[in-house]
Amino acid sequence: MTKPPVTIRDVARLAGVSVGTVSKALNGYGQLREQTRDAVRNAAERLGFRPNDLAQSLLRKRSFTVGLISTDSYGRFSIPVLEGIESALEPTRLSVFLCRADDPVRERRHVDSLLAKRVDGIIVTGRRTDRRSPVDLGGASVPVVYAFAQVADPRALCLLPDDRGGARLAVDHLIGLGRRRIAHVTGPVDFEAVRKRRQGFRDALAAAGLRGRAGHVLTGAWSEAFGREAAQYLAGLRPAIDAIFCGSDQIARGVIDSLRETGVRVPDDVAVVGFDNWDVIAAATRPPITTVDMNLHELGRQAGLRLLDMIDGPRPSGVECLPCRLVVRQSCGAATGASADILPEHHDGAYAA
Repeated sequence: MTKPPVTIRDVARLAGVSVGTVSKALNGYGQLREQTRDAVRNAAERLGFRPNDLAQSLLRKRSFTVGLISTDSYGRFSIPVLEGIESALEPTRLSVFLCRADDPVRERRHVDSLLAKRVDGIIVTGRRTDRRSPVDLGGASVPVVYAFAQVADPRALCLLPDDRGGARLAVDHLIGLGRRRIAHVTGPVDFEAVRKRRQGFRDALAAAGLRGRAGHVLTGAWSEAFGREAAQYLAGLRPAIDAIFCGSDQIARGVIDSLRETGVRVPDDVAVVGFDNWDVIAAATRPPITTVDMNLHELGRQAGLRLLDMIDGPRPSGVECLPCRLVVRQSCGAATGASADILPEHHDGAYAA
């Protein structure tokens, strides 16, 4: 014979409280002592009671679901962002619909599906931080957060890594180590991140009273092959450079391999710093690469927390840049053992771009 389902009245009877108290305890509202909440939760767990999600949704006018749209088919940047989002949403017991949309038509289809499910909010992330088109909600009033993505709409909230500040952190570190003839090898100029990192490089030189030299900034592909090519060119300059700040870890590995092949010692002769902190490259290169970490997990966590606030509260807007950190390894000449982190000075949170 099938047992009848456990009801909220069964939980109230076991916990010795009213049905209203059980509802407040399990839904996280009302003025209750923590001992009472614990007693109700324990009773519900012992009985195997599960609240009726549909009834809760109707009562609170919430679906307790969130949509995540990613345009990054590779996952290099979106996976840590998504993990951070998940860490923020998990304690709330929200269900998450993950949608991969690598073209506008598919994204439109996913948005329609999420809106049909009456999701409480949407987070959009991608593989690069350049401006994209806003998500078309078709007039629906659903909060949206862009994480590692941005749009031109001034009403939108966009969270980005501080590429300019991260570059400044890296070059300041090289200057602090006594390096003075510093080159910059980076990716394609049509990436906003490239332009911001280049500006951070110039900011650091100017603040230290150093002059950028012609031929010391090279742009090309995000690849080890370009890093090798750039290093061969820089190795022939006179006076010789003594440090290279690279726009990615892939480029940095190509630079280091090429310098080693030409007899230039890293970091003794030339210090090298990368960007991204891609462990499979940065930690495996010889010597391991000092690099800028964009803190993508934290960026994703902040996106999740912001969305939760926006579901029931005000909806802030603007572009906010969250600080990067420098992971110091052997390639810059400052570390001989385990890696160490350096955070920006006088910077304890996000700020508007």
